[in-house]
Amino acid sequence: MMQRLSVARVWVALQFGLTLALLGAGLAWTRLPEKHVWEVVLSLLVPLLLAICMLELQAGTMRKVADDDGRRVKLVWGAVTLVVWVAVCAAFWVFLDWCDDRIPLWAGYLNSRASAGGRATWFTYEHIYNGLGYLEWVLRWIVMPAKLIPYQVASAQWGWRIPWRRVLRMLWNWRWWTAVVAAALVAVWLPGRFFVAKPSGTVSAQVWHVGLKLAATYVLAVGCWVLLLAWVATLFGRQGPALRDEDEMVRVPVAVGPPGFTKGAVAEIPPRDDGAVQ
Repeated sequence: MMQRLSVARVWVALQFGLTLALLGAGLAWTRLPEKHVWEVVLSLLVPLLLAICMLELQAGTMRKVADDDGRRVKLVWGAVTLVVWVAVCAAFWVFLDWCDDRIPLWAGYLNSRASAGGRATWFTYEHIYNGLGYLEWVLRWIVMPAKLIPYQVASAQWGWRIPWRRVLRMLWNWRWWTAVVAAALVAVWLPGRFFVAKPSGTVSAQVWHVGLKLAATYVLAVGCWVLLLAWVATLFGRQGPALRDEDEMVRVPVAVGPPGFTKGAVAEIPPRDDGAVQ
């Protein structure tokens, strides 16, 4: 995996530098005035350009850390296919937000349906509420990334000619799930602990503390993302090359041979030696 990161060191550096620049450009876009026609047009074009740059960045990184089997599509088509997976991720994210808003209601309902003894011990409102919150967190930061990242990496390389069997084997690989769990804890859970403590000290010190915490959060998030891309590429590489006959039905001519091969060549096969040992 480290060798893949070394080969893709330029794209890895772009992940840290260009992503930050795109985030800054996105914040600047929210401050664009819209008093003139050209400003309105610019405000419509900027998010489109930022999205294209982000897709190209992610597709390029995924392709660089992976093995080239000679069947790749062009970078632009690999980036275009990522739009579908981003849409799937966004839809699932909205669904989880909807569930998150209803956790208090569901916790109250489940608590009311429990027995009197259960409501006093295991099925208290707080236990149910926290349990549903943990479940939602696991679905958002572990299950969804573990399911979608292999498909995204495959699409970035092969477009819609995805080797489904290889991806399904990846989804059943415990090494992949272990890596996703570790990345979720480091990139999501740990930064959340940074902001639990109450601010203290002077205003200048508090500003510095918040800045350092945000910087650490950014480095951990991007770093874990890059490591996951390299790890999924490593696991794909351990499966061997994506053989065509593994995932696709391919028509093969019956008579296949070197140039000049004809049916008459079959007659040139020496006859069977009846005296041979059976």
